[in-house]
Amino acid sequence: MDRSLKAHLQHLEEQLLKPEIRSSREALQRILAEDFFEFGSSGRVLYKNEPIGEEGIGEVQMQLRDFEIQELADDVVLATYRIFNVTQQQQTLRSSIWKFKDARWQLVFHQGTKCI
Repeated sequence: MDRSLKAHLQHLEEQLLKPEIRSSREALQRILAEDFFEFGSSGRVLYKNEPIGEEGIGEVQMQLRDFEIQELADDVVLATYRIFNVTQQQQTLRSSIWKFKDARWQLVFHQGTKCI
C-alpha cells in the first residue's frame, strides 16, 4: 500500500471535518466530484448539486480514527474509518470512494452508518 496516498486521503477526509472547509462552498466544490453523492448516517441521500447555504454543511466536532484504504483500481480508492461525534456522543462507521481525476483526488461517494 502506498503510505503517501493513504496519508493524503486521510488528510482530505480530515479537511471535510473542519469548520472552515465545511463552510466554504469553494473548498467543498474542489474536494467533491461533480457526480458526488452520500448516504448520510441520518438516512438522507445528499448530492453535490444541492444548494449549500451560507453556513455551509454545518459545524461538527468529530474525531477520525482507524483510517484504512483499499485500492480498487489505479485511480479509485476505498477509504474506511471510524468517526466519533463529540457533540452527539455517537460513533459511526464511514466509507468513501475517491477517484483521481483532473490531476487531483475527488470524493465520489460517502456513507456513514451509526454504530449501535
